[in-house]
Amino acid sequence: MTVAPVPAAAPSAYDRADWASAFRNVSQELSDVPVVASRGAIPTELSGSLYRNGPGRLERAGQWVHHPFDGDGMITALRFEAGGARLSNRFVRTEGWRAEEQAGRFLHRGVFGTPKPGGPLANAFDLRLKNIANTHVVRLGDQLLALWEASSPHALDPVSLETRGLTLLDGVLAPGEAFSAHPRFDPGHHGSPRMVTFGVKAGPRSTIRLMEFEAAGPDAGRLIADSRHAFPGFAFLHDFAITPNWAVFLRNAIDFNPLPYVLGLKGAAQCLKSRPGARGEYWLIPRRDGAFGGQPPRRLEAPEGFVFHHLNAWEDGGAVVIDSIVYADFPSVGPDQDFREVDFERIPEGLLERSRLDLATGRVTTTRLSERTCEFAMVPPARVGLESRHAWMAVAERERGNDPLQALMKLDLVSGEQRLWSAAPRGFVSEPVMVPRPGAAAEDDGWVLDLVWNGARCASDLVILEAATMREQAVLELPLAIPHGLHGSWVAA
Repeated sequence: MTVAPVPAAAPSAYDRADWASAFRNVSQELSDVPVVASRGAIPTELSGSLYRNGPGRLERAGQWVHHPFDGDGMITALRFEAGGARLSNRFVRTEGWRAEEQAGRFLHRGVFGTPKPGGPLANAFDLRLKNIANTHVVRLGDQLLALWEASSPHALDPVSLETRGLTLLDGVLAPGEAFSAHPRFDPGHHGSPRMVTFGVKAGPRSTIRLMEFEAAGPDAGRLIADSRHAFPGFAFLHDFAITPNWAVFLRNAIDFNPLPYVLGLKGAAQCLKSRPGARGEYWLIPRRDGAFGGQPPRRLEAPEGFVFHHLNAWEDGGAVVIDSIVYADFPSVGPDQDFREVDFERIPEGLLERSRLDLATGRVTTTRLSERTCEFAMVPPARVGLESRHAWMAVAERERGNDPLQALMKLDLVSGEQRLWSAAPRGFVSEPVMVPRPGAAAEDDGWVLDLVWNGARCASDLVILEAATMREQAVLELPLAIPHGLHGSWVAA
């Protein structure tokens, strides 16, 4: 594993078998197991917990999920203190997980195409959603929230990771109400830190519910802002961005045909289809305590392309600037495809682009920030909603072309300078989490933590990098095999 300035373009060099070997069932649950560095040393100032969520069960009774996003959620926690680390992991005890564990087979349809046994007749007209709690995990008050955006969060104990059950957040949510798996944490633009999040009710006319919660202190978890806004068109929204004044959404140019889902032929997500040549739309909702609170939302035409994730947004005079990872089309796994055999050359790559939204004229201009395939990007937590100089993201090893994510990149958003840490040829990275050093003055003073799938030993490593230089500080070889996952968060001690 190496760190270096970005090299010249090179041919793809990964082994598909190494990448695919991560797709497996997690076979054990560990509690507070000490983990030591196999290389380097854990920084003594690193104090807190790294939480990760992702699919931990991908097969039952010989039947594999059609897409890993249908796998049951499993939380991993690494706690750091005084140069040491301890590891725990637990499946989220959802109602569906418990029932299928007892039955030993799939009982529910998956949103991304996993059918119940029995063919289309067994699946037709069964429109129930299995809340798999597998997308994100965040701390809010005295509980962890395991998030899955189509329904309610599950509450967990932050230390033991035991599942407390579904939570409606003290009556804020209705039973089964959609609650985003992509909250944004406002560092204090309006006084105290807040968790800003949303829920979507999609249809020919879609409604966004925008919510803000206290995120720190004795009132953490208290709802402090709540509004609903209706927009024309079907809304497929996984992520959004915030500034002090705005919540910024990009509605992709996606249509939903429910008939194959109703007839049991496809999963709900497989019924999404982009409209060739069509453009999406930016929806800007004023935050209640911002300068435009109470005003109606703004709508601006978006550039072509499909977006899952945004990096960050900020305000520049009369404009809002938003950095997003843009695909040429909606990437999906077809009904007859095996996700473990996906051809990366045939699916669109995600590229980081910047859009400037002029609120006075409605004009949107776009600039490409990097030509390297990327995903899972973040800025320092204190710069969320503000212009940031630095960003960290998971990227492909080669400079151009679509491959699995095998490296971590620090990008200077002003100069364009890139620094790369690589896990190739046999390692595969996940979403990096940037942790500021206590008392840091510089944006990039801290560490980058990342779970890496190590194909050489068919298990997971935790890598700690110096955020400024991307030099390796420590590698912890975990006694656990964690499949390719989704999102995670850091909670300081």
